[in-house]
Formats: sequence, structure tokens, C-alpha cells
Amino acid sequence: MSDPAYPPISPLKTGIRCRCPRCGVGPLFQGYLTIRKECSNCGLDYGFADPADGPAFFVMSAVGIVGMIGFMIFEFNVHPPVWVHFVVTLPILALMCLGVLRPFKGWMVSEQYFHKAEEAVFSSVGKHGEGYGWRGQAERAAKDEAREKI
Repeated sequence: MSDPAYPPISPLKTGIRCRCPRCGVGPLFQGYLTIRKECSNCGLDYGFADPADGPAFFVMSAVGIVGMIGFMIFEFNVHPPVWVHFVVTLPILALMCLGVLRPFKGWMVSEQYFHKAEEAVFSSVGKHGEGYGWRGQAERAAKDEAREKI
């Protein structure tokens, strides 16, 4: 699953520590969320890494669920005024999101490397009205047509 010169490392361990998914030593980020061009230790090109908005979506969803549970417990037990939620609850939710986002993004990049994830490639199936399909679907369709002719 990894480069032959490097033993496979757990994507979860390297991701949470924000380290290179190949060697586990070099830093993954330059700044808070900016991914480096390459690993300073082993030279791995991070061009493959494109988690897009995935980390933000999953972190906001998870923190939202946990945050709402905490919000409801706080609301039902203490019954504070609304301004207390603005002063206490919102900053806590924001800090939780920011605290979890960087390790989660590192984990997603490590998973992309470990599983050799790449961008999907589409090709035309060559039939009007049927749109586009995966490259494998077009090849199977051509084989099926060849079988039908026999």
C-alpha cells in the first residue's frame, strides 16, 4: 500500500499527528491548514493530496451533533438567557471545530496516500442520450455489444 522503501504506517497515526503519510516524520502542513508542496524528510510530493471540503463537512457535522447535545443539556438544566449562549456556547463550538479540523484533514490526506486515491476519470460511452459513464462501464458495454452480435 505504500512506497516499497518505506514500511506502511497507520494513516490514523500519521494523520492525527499531521505528519508525512509515507515516512511519518516530516510535517504535513505549512501553517494551520495549508498542505506543504513536499515532505522535508523523504521528499514525497503532496500533489496527490486534495481533501477539498471533506474535513470541514465531517468536523462541522460531528461537532454540531456533540455541540447540540451539550447545548441541550446546558439549556435544560441551567436555563440561561440567550446572551449566555452567545458568550459561552458559540465560542466553545468554534474552538471545538478549529481544534479538530487540522488533525482530521491530516488523517484524510494520509488515507488518500494509503489507499492511492485519485480523481475519478469519466469517458463517453459513445451512445447518444446515455450520457457519460465510468471508463470500465464503457469497456463492458463494448464487450456486451460484441457478444450480442455473435
